[in-house]
Amino acid sequence: MYNAITDVRGIKVGHWTDREAATGCIVILCETGAVAGVDVRGSAPGTRETDLLNPINLVEKVHAILLSGGSAFGLDAAGGVMRYLEERDYGHETMVGKVPLVPAAIIFDLPIGSAKIRPGAE
Repeated sequence: MYNAITDVRGIKVGHWTDREAATGCIVILCETGAVAGVDVRGSAPGTRETDLLNPINLVEKVHAILLSGGSAFGLDAAGGVMRYLEERDYGHETMVGKVPLVPAAIIFDLPIGSAKIRPGAE
């Protein structure tokens, strides 16, 4: 036990960092699903799938949370997380198969490091 989020069974954490470009991303995987909430603020928020966290919506669990640099380009990293979860058969059950739910948010870090290097699906 490390007194960390990874002490919780079923939680995995991964990251990618490019120190030269001064950007990166972090993902918290909840393979069996987890209840989540969000409070989106700011004058130009960059998010993906955060609306499904509203308690009036159908979805009760998400399978990962992604926080990324790269401004709006960094939202592409969520596609890679979805692919990872789909390959392992994790996701919200639908009539045509499972859909991994990965809410994501980004920060605008393009002016530091390199604006051409940013997190992506790979």
